[in-house]
Amino acid sequence: MENAIKFEHVRKQYENNVIIEDLNLEIPKGNIVVLVGPSGCGKTTTMKMINRLIKPTSGRIIVNGKDTSEMNPVELRRSIGYVIQQVGLFPHMTIAENVALVPRLRQGKSAINMAKINQMLELVGLDPDLYRDRYPNELSGGQQQRIGVARALMSDPPIILMDEPFSALDPITREQLQDELIRLNQTLNKTIVFVTHDMDEALKIADQIVVMQGGKVIQQATPDKILRHPANDFVKGFIGDKRLNGHLSQLVDDVMLKTPVTISPNKGLAEAVQLMHRKRVTGLLVVDKEGTFLGMADASDIYSRYQEESTAIRDVIRTKATTVAPGTPVTEAILLVQRAPYGYVPVVDANGKLVGLLTRASLVDVLAKPYLEGMETDERSDERVSRSLA
Repeated sequence: MENAIKFEHVRKQYENNVIIEDLNLEIPKGNIVVLVGPSGCGKTTTMKMINRLIKPTSGRIIVNGKDTSEMNPVELRRSIGYVIQQVGLFPHMTIAENVALVPRLRQGKSAINMAKINQMLELVGLDPDLYRDRYPNELSGGQQQRIGVARALMSDPPIILMDEPFSALDPITREQLQDELIRLNQTLNKTIVFVTHDMDEALKIADQIVVMQGGKVIQQATPDKILRHPANDFVKGFIGDKRLNGHLSQLVDDVMLKTPVTISPNKGLAEAVQLMHRKRVTGLLVVDKEGTFLGMADASDIYSRYQEESTAIRDVIRTKATTVAPGTPVTEAILLVQRAPYGYVPVVDANGKLVGLLTRASLVDVLAKPYLEGMETDERSDERVSRSLA
């Protein structure tokens, strides 16, 4: 894979204070690479050395095949997009003027291309007709950050640096902008270097994560590899036990569907078909009036005898079903669900009462939860999958 940015034995120190020591780092072209680590680890310094806002003490930084020490720093910065937490919009300029800032600095007012400005605003999800002529103080924090991204994209730079751009925003707006950034880069294929202290944010948006400590790279890998194979105890601690194995200690009670679709054994098959249609499921759990679990009735069994008007659910019930008890660890139940013929396992207590249903969908949710913490759950997920499983 071709590298857009390469650090070769880079060092940065202020008098006797060494911030970065012998940094060797390669950033692949077209990737979102997220630098994470505790405060003072050198991640922001590393990013700012790319566009020479901070000059390295020694070593080389290669950007798109060129040694940055041999480049005009002003031209270098104008060729690299830059988005910061404070946004940095000029309050006396309209949104259009702010977006066109870099071309204006290069070519003057003649460089204002309204069609391109409109395109950039649309790209970040803002209606040009509504926002183009407004001023920054008329926008919300999230909208201002979108303008910051549009400004960084305006001159079509191959590289964009983002220094904790979403950290001051509320969780919902932050999540929306994270999604927007992922979507944008799938379209534009930029090389994005993103600094954050938030591991959840890194796991969500990164193609690669660079974990730093004390001015050194401790691990560089994909989010999946870092979750599966953290390099050492520091990386494990920074990721956190909850993200690494938070699902392992959970019980089936925490993840089961608590109101599965049930039917009495005395109901007719026409009633069963109507219930399946109304609840949008392909099978039913059979219980008596006390809620005791009796078995399962699959759609194929019901339809095979549907023409027999005197036939009831008790005549098609499958009584031999794998069940699991409340209090069972999720890790023990996973294999049962995988092997179950219909992809689900009823949860039945010691008295034989049906108390829930464990589905493949519910297991997917719990396995994903540590990595998606803070995101809104899609309440339709279980419903969609359980339609074909329950």
